[in-house]
Order: sequence, then structure tokens, then C-alpha cells
Amino acid sequence: MICKTAAKLTNRSELYRFEYVCSRVVSLCNSKSLKEGICVHSPIIKLGFHHHLYMNNNLLSLYHKCFGADHARHFFDKMPYKDVVSWTAIMSAYVQSAIYEKALELFDLMVILGQSPNEFTLSSAIRSCAALRDFDQGTRLQAFVIKHGFDMNPILGSNLIDLYSKCKFIMESYEVFKLLGNGDIVCWTTVISSFVQDRKWSQGLELYIRMIEARIPPNEFTFVKLLVASAFLGLKCGRLVHAHMIMWGVKLNVVLKTALADMYSKCQMMEYAIKVSKLTPECDVFLWTAIISGFTKNLKFREAVAAYLEMEKSGILPNYYTYNSVLNACSSIPSLELGKQIHSRAIMSGLENEVSVGNALVDMYMKCSNGIEDALRVFRGMNLLNVISWTSLIAGIIENGFEQDSFHLFMEMRAVGVPPNSFTLSVILRACGTVNSSSQLMKLHGYVIKTKLDHDTVVGNALVHAYARLGMLDDAWHVFGMMSHRDAITYTSLASIMNQRGSHEMALKIISRMNNDDVKMDGFSLATFLSASAGLTSTETGKQLHCHSLKSGLGSWNSVSNGVVDLYGKCGYIDDVRQAFEEITAPDVFSWNGLISALASSGHIYCALSTFDDMRLAGVKPDSVTFFLVLFACSQGKMVDMGLEYFQSMKEKHGIEPWLDHYVCLVDVLSQAGRLQEALGVIETMPFAPDAMVYKTLLNACKLHRNVPLGEDMARRGLELHPSDPAFYILLANLYDACGQCEFGEKTRRLMRERGLKRNPGQSWMEIRNKVHLFVTGDNSHPQIHAIREKIESIISEFNDCGYVYQDSGDSSYHSERLAVAFGFLTTPSKAPICIINNMPICRDCHNFLTLLTQLVDKKIIVRVGNRIHTFGNGECSCQDY
Repeated sequence: MICKTAAKLTNRSELYRFEYVCSRVVSLCNSKSLKEGICVHSPIIKLGFHHHLYMNNNLLSLYHKCFGADHARHFFDKMPYKDVVSWTAIMSAYVQSAIYEKALELFDLMVILGQSPNEFTLSSAIRSCAALRDFDQGTRLQAFVIKHGFDMNPILGSNLIDLYSKCKFIMESYEVFKLLGNGDIVCWTTVISSFVQDRKWSQGLELYIRMIEARIPPNEFTFVKLLVASAFLGLKCGRLVHAHMIMWGVKLNVVLKTALADMYSKCQMMEYAIKVSKLTPECDVFLWTAIISGFTKNLKFREAVAAYLEMEKSGILPNYYTYNSVLNACSSIPSLELGKQIHSRAIMSGLENEVSVGNALVDMYMKCSNGIEDALRVFRGMNLLNVISWTSLIAGIIENGFEQDSFHLFMEMRAVGVPPNSFTLSVILRACGTVNSSSQLMKLHGYVIKTKLDHDTVVGNALVHAYARLGMLDDAWHVFGMMSHRDAITYTSLASIMNQRGSHEMALKIISRMNNDDVKMDGFSLATFLSASAGLTSTETGKQLHCHSLKSGLGSWNSVSNGVVDLYGKCGYIDDVRQAFEEITAPDVFSWNGLISALASSGHIYCALSTFDDMRLAGVKPDSVTFFLVLFACSQGKMVDMGLEYFQSMKEKHGIEPWLDHYVCLVDVLSQAGRLQEALGVIETMPFAPDAMVYKTLLNACKLHRNVPLGEDMARRGLELHPSDPAFYILLANLYDACGQCEFGEKTRRLMRERGLKRNPGQSWMEIRNKVHLFVTGDNSHPQIHAIREKIESIISEFNDCGYVYQDSGDSSYHSERLAVAFGFLTTPSKAPICIINNMPICRDCHNFLTLLTQLVDKKIIVRVGNRIHTFGNGECSCQDY
């Protein structure tokens, strides 16, 4: 129609009018992104309007909006005349299409051809440098900005701030901001965003306060960034930012609702997140995904799935972030059936081939399936595999116990040209510790050095952990010393391995190294150090750590609170155990286990079993450890029928398969009550091969009930398993002595000596003023041994003076626990309890000695032997002479 009209034009005035109409049509179509405007291009050429610069600039923009940057570039190259608007438009087209290199090439060409860029041209160029992290080119553009007098332009200032922050020059970005004076809201929001992206949450909020003082009103983008910071600074900060948002009258749109919901969910306040999401009817996939992700992160997995289903009902289609969150929920429940349903929905949505969804599916199948076939099928069917795909598969393979296969997959990953990242290496390095492969570890360490990843903190932490787990502590400390940056995970890894190896004192020494590096404890490291204190019965250090947990706010972590319960339980401080437990907001199974363990170990048998009932009434499901503790309590209290009932209920009522340790406890329960044949029947019918401990348990009971034939049988079976274990000789000799067959007892001891076996000497250790003191039976090496021996003799003299009937055999006078207790009297305040750890049970003589001693003086003596605690006070022991 336009072409026909053009053919009929006869005079120049009509031609001008048509030129004007074409210009208006193109301008209108450009403003509304209408493809129909392209039809005008043909008559424009035919009528000779192709030299019209304004019309061409509009057509250039329209080509970009409707057909992309490449079509726009083709038109740009054909334009007979170009001005700064033309150059800026094509550069903007490339920036919007994320083709930043082309945008910078055009900028250089523009300058070479003598065109002078304006602030909008420079803005596109600087934004390209920021996106590419091209700091050198960015600083050259900044020099251009200053040279041409644009340095006070707020738009370019915001672009430069963004450039510096993305290139990790945060303080320099702040200096650029200061040069702008007060700037505008865009500048303020950009610099706040730069601090937030660099995880400098507090500084971001301080800038917001300064912005308010400068009378710059915040907008919705400012509050989105502030809410991100608040999610990490805590609920009080988040609620304050929310209040400010309301005070400033910022309209609540879906973007702000999403930011608020995300903040409240990260602060573990999902009820607030839900309430905010319903303040307005406006909703989109990002808001729903924030809610689903929030439920998943707060371990409310069923609620996450319910939210996903509600989202589907509302007609909003999920995106790949949504599927990632709901698949994570399926992995955590875990529910294979539900995971398969979500998988089918992902297929119907056409998102199955999205790499992040594929990765989440691999993770789900690894965690929910009994085998690895489903995960491998998904992995092999993915069109695009990235480093996360390979890392997810390798991690799942390791978790399923196929560590050797994980090494082959790691090699395959490298062979197909996917370079592993720091997380891949941390996963595969941990596998070395699991399979006890020092050769694989050293090969991987060589690869780490070759690829220059040895200074990466995540990789360094994994190397430290792997070397320490393999017992190569010198190598672990060497890697530790070579790390350019150490964080709380570095120290926690070392301390946890020290704890596992029983080196609790060395684990506690790590605290001072951590302080010297100015690294703050987190909940994991604090829990680890509390565990070390508990293992060492280090009450002084433990109480200091407890105080730190209260001051730092880390006491709200269940792992830390459980560590405090465990600490006081192993130190025998039952009142402190109860108080620490009551302060836990939502006790989990570990909290209850800690309380039951403390009560059972200290001889409070009925309280321990009553606590087990309270646990079930509170709705907390017991686990295998719970039942081990309950059976241990029954053994301590000689409650045979109750112990049998608990053992039967494990599988029948709670669906928990007994471990070997449960059978050992059951044997102890039966044998202590004299039901030795039943105990033997348990050993011979249990679904596990008997170990040395179960034979020692029944052999020890044979001494109590004077059953020599069964005792000899248990000793024979035990020695067949472990011929070099001196404990069987000692227990058998004690059995002969108890039954009046001393000649056989002496013969057994002589046989042990002839075979080169020695009884481990009795050892006791205690902490005084943050220093651990070790005492060995009959050892005179302690620097204060003379004062200690004099104290023991003084105590015995006091017994005689007070009329106590006390006698012991000569060799028990200087047993390790007596040496430790005497040292405690010399070095601790008069009312302070003495806490010691023994490596073997207290002999009868020493038990009587300590019982009488606490009748003589007003002082508690706590002795821990394995998982049993003797608390002596007022002439009694908590074990009730067990």
C-alpha cells in the first residue's frame, strides 16, 4: 500500500509529507517494538530516504529489538551516515545481547574514525568491561571519561563503581563513589550493591545510613540489596530494613516480596516469608521458588513439596531453579518415588536437558536409590555436562561406597576436557582418606600444584583433611603452613581428625593458632573444640568455650548446645547437663542421646530410662545410639527383663536393626544377672561374627559367677581371634584367682610373659590450669612425685587417726588414679572437684580409698573410665558399688 502511494506522488511537498509519515511510523514502531515497522524500510530506499539519519537510527534500533544484534549490525554497516546515536545504538544492541567484545571493538573503531562518544556510548563500553572483568580496558575508558569532562556524570560514575566492584577492587569503587560527591540514588545503590556482593554486609548497611543522612531517598533496588545483606546479618537487621521500606512508602512489588521472603527464610522465619508473599495478589515463578527453596533450606521438605504442588495449581510454570529446589527436598526426605514424579514433570516441562536440572536429578538418584544405576542413566543421557555434573556424580559415587570408581570417573572427566574445579578436587581428595590411599593422594596433590590450585582455600582444606585422616600429620601441617589463607574449616578439619585419633589435647591447642590467625570460630569449630574438651574432661577450657558460645550467639546452634551437654556429661556434672539441655529450644535426637548418656554413665539409671520415655513423648524418634545407651543403662542397673524388652522393641516397634554393639550390651545384661547360657546363646546366634569385646564381656561375667569352664571357652575363642591380646590372659587369671585356683592363675600370667605380652600400665590424666598431667602406675617421673607420695601417706594416716578401717595391698598404694587424686589435692582449690580419666577400671582397693577420702573431706572426685563415670562424694560412689 505504501509503495503504491509512493508511486503516485507528483510534487515535492507531498514527498516531504510522506518522508515525515515514514519517520513517524518507524519511530512509533521502534518505541513499541513492532515488526511491521520493518516494512517501511523498502519504500524508504525506493524514495531515496535512506540518507535520513534520524529515520535510520530508529530503524537500527527496531532491527535490534525485533531480529537481534546481528541484523542490526548488518543494517548499521549499510548506513551511509552515522552519528554518535548510531554508534551508541549498535553498541547498546551488543551489550544487551551479552556480546561485549563486539561492543568494545565498535567503540575503538568509533574513536579511530574520529567520532566523539557521549556519556551513553561510554556507559555501554564501561558496562562491557565490567561484564568481561577487563580492568585494564576499563581504566583506559575511565581516563577517557576524565579527559573529556565526564568524571562527574552520575551514570558513568555508577558504571565505574560497578566495574571496580566486579573486578574485586571494592575499596577503589568506594573511592570513585566519593569523587562523585553525594551522587544520585543509582550511584548509592550501585556502591551498596558492590559491598553486598563482596559479602561486606555491615559496610553495605552503613552506606545506607549515610545515604539517608545525605537526604537521598532509597528505591526498591536499594532495598533489594539491603535485604540480601540482612539475610546474613540476622533477623533483627532484616526486620529493621523491612520497617524502613514501609516507612519510605516503597511500593511492594513482586521483586521486593521475593527479596523479603528470601531474607525471612534465611533467618529461619518461614511463617513471616509466607505472610509477606500473600500481602499482595501479585506472584511469579521467582517468588514461588524463593518459598520452596526456603522450606528446603529450613529442612521443611514436605512443606516444600506442598508449595510446589500449590504453585502448579495456580498455573505458574516452574523454572529450572524451582526444579532444583524441589529435587533437593526429595533428596533430603529421601523419597525416590516423589523424585521420579518430579523427574516426569521436568520432562513434560521440557527442562530435563537443562544442565542444572540434570545435575539435581543425578544428586537425587544418588541419595534416594539403593544403587547408582538411575543416576548414571540420567548422567549419560545429559546433552551438556559441566563441572557441576561431574562433581555431583563423583560425590554420589563416593557416598555410595565406590571410591575406586570415583578415581576412574575423575580421570574420564579430565580426558573429555572438563577441568575440575576446587569443589571437584575437595570431593576426590576426601575419597583418598576413605580408601586409605596415600599414593592416590600424592598424585592428586601433584595435580593440584601443577594446575596452581594449591593456594585455593577449599582445596587446601581438603588436602589437610586427607593427609590428617591418613595419619600423615607432618604432611597435613606442611600443607597447613603453605596455605595463603586459612578459614574456620581448615582448623575444624584438623581438630576433628585429632579428636578421632584421641589427641584431644592437640585439638585444643589449635584454638590458639586460630586466634593468632584472627579466624573466628563458627558453630562447627566450636562444637569440635567442645568435643575435644569433653574427651579430655577439660572443664576449664570447656567452660570458657561455653561462655564464648553464649557471647557469640553460637549457642543457638544445636550442634554447639549438644556439645555443651556432652561436655558436662563426660565431666560428671549432672546438674549442668540438665540445665544445658533445658536451654535447647528444639532438642533433636543428639540432644536427647547426650542427656541419656550423661545420666546412664553417672549411675542415674532410672532417670536415664525415664528420659528415654520423655524423648518419645516429645515426638523425637530414637536411633541406634539411643538404644545402645538404653541397653547400657539396663546393664548398669541389672534390669534384665527391661533390657530384653528394649532389645526386642528395636526392630519390632522402631524398625532399627541392632548393631554388634547392641548384642554386646545384651550379653552384658544377661551375664551380669547370671544367665550365662542365654548370653552364650546370643553370641552363637547373632547375625554378626563375634568380636573380642563380646568374648571379654562374657569372660568377665564368668569371674563374677565363678564359671570356670565357660570362662576358659571364652578365653580360647577370644585368643583364636586375637592371640596377642593380653586382656584375655589377665581376665582368665583373675577368674582362676576368684575361684581359688591360684596356681592356674599364676600359670596363665607366666604363659603371657613367656609369649612376650605385657599388661598395659594403669594411666590417669587430668587438666590443671589448661595443662594436662599424666600419671602412670608405679612411675616416679612426675616433677612433684615426692609431694604426691607424701600426700597419699598423709591421707592414709588420717584414715587411721579417724578410726576408719582401711587396708589395701601394697601394689595398689601408688596406682595412677591415687597419684592423680593426690596431685589434685595439692593443686586445686579446697572446694573444687577433681576430675580424672582412667584408661582401665578402678580396682577395688582404689575404689574404697576414694570413697573413704570423700567421707573425710568435703570434695567431689570424678573418675571417668570409658563410658562409665564414678562420682565420689560424702563417702559414696554414684556406681553404688557396681
